[in-house]
Amino acid sequence: MVKKKRLRLIAEMARKVRAYRELKSRPRESQKYALDYETMRRPLTGKMLPVLAWQDVRKESRLFSVLAGMRLFGVGRMFTRKSWLEDHNEPSYWQITKVKVDYTAENMDHGKAWGFLTFKGKKENEVKEVDKVMYHDWRLIPKHMEQQFKDFEPLPEPPVRSVPYPPLLRAMMLAQRKTGGSTVVEEPALPLKRDVVLNKDYFRRQEEERRSKEGTAV
Repeated sequence: MVKKKRLRLIAEMARKVRAYRELKSRPRESQKYALDYETMRRPLTGKMLPVLAWQDVRKESRLFSVLAGMRLFGVGRMFTRKSWLEDHNEPSYWQITKVKVDYTAENMDHGKAWGFLTFKGKKENEVKEVDKVMYHDWRLIPKHMEQQFKDFEPLPEPPVRSVPYPPLLRAMMLAQRKTGGSTVVEEPALPLKRDVVLNKDYFRRQEEERRSKEGTAV
């Protein structure tokens, strides 16, 4: 007879209480990403921001710093990042569909946001959580420029013509180049298509090359 497992109600309740207290003791977004703009340090961890980010921190804004001053917290509007504008010619932006604000923050400039991502002209059809909202490089796309971002049509991707060799075969080819004194630095790749006409002349040349390598039989 299988012994029934005894329910330990008090222990289960204590476990839930501990989990709830642990959840409540976690630092909020406003505490985790708070920043002292004079020393460029996070008060919670004491870590200093990279020196290269200081200029953007002083001049640019975080996403929720922009959303906090907008109607409906910017739902429906489009936002991009300074790094995207500098690094890509194709439009990259987020269209916000949902915002969850941390009302415990002093200026309500922390929280989470969701929306549709369009990266390098390619729009995703699934709503995702906006990442890197604490970075100081977010910019609002003006209304009169939104249609210009949306009308962009990305160029079709070129077909894949080659694939990398398997690791062992690649290592053998690189070792063969090194022993042969070759100065080629191009990564070896396996072509997926060979433009060869398989006619009688092709097989005749292959046979002649094979005989020339083997030599004349004595």
